[in-house]
Amino acid sequence: MALNEKHQRARMMMMWFGIISMGMMFAGLTSAYVVSKNRPDWLTDYQLPDVFIWSTLVIFLSSLTFHFAKKFTEQGDRPKANLLILSTFLLGVLFVIMQFIGFNNIVEAGYYFTGSASSITMSFIYLLVLAHVVHVVAGLIVLLVVIYNHFKKKYSKQNMLGMLLGVTFWHFVDGLWLYLFLFLYFFR
Repeated sequence: MALNEKHQRARMMMMWFGIISMGMMFAGLTSAYVVSKNRPDWLTDYQLPDVFIWSTLVIFLSSLTFHFAKKFTEQGDRPKANLLILSTFLLGVLFVIMQFIGFNNIVEAGYYFTGSASSITMSFIYLLVLAHVVHVVAGLIVLLVVIYNHFKKKYSKQNMLGMLLGVTFWHFVDGLWLYLFLFLYFFR
């Protein structure tokens, strides 16, 4: 096995270890949510703002744009790849903005995350969503590195590791949000 191939496999394995660790963290947080649901002060009558539904569609669309950016890069169609990779970044930023709009809507509805007027339910929602937003911001940083390397023409059909790592992490973050959204939407 060539040294370059070993380095590529090692980088993929490190990314998967990171993804598994992050997945375990969110599994622990949602498990704590399930256990805490039995508390007498647990809220069940709240409604997640509709902006979270729209943000779910936005992040799903960003996953598609990044996927196709990778495909067009492999095919050597740089103009389409450029448009799609930049669209992915803008959709990611829009997702983060929508999350904060959702937080604001929750507070406007009279539910607080901290302080004497807060509830354990809203604190959990805040923690889960904010922890995810931190991972999306990390994904945006990864995406900026991929964009930089893409515009420096470092990716080709023979050299796609950096983009593959970025796409895989982005898909993980998107899938994680879908899990969290469905969990919070249906499990009260």
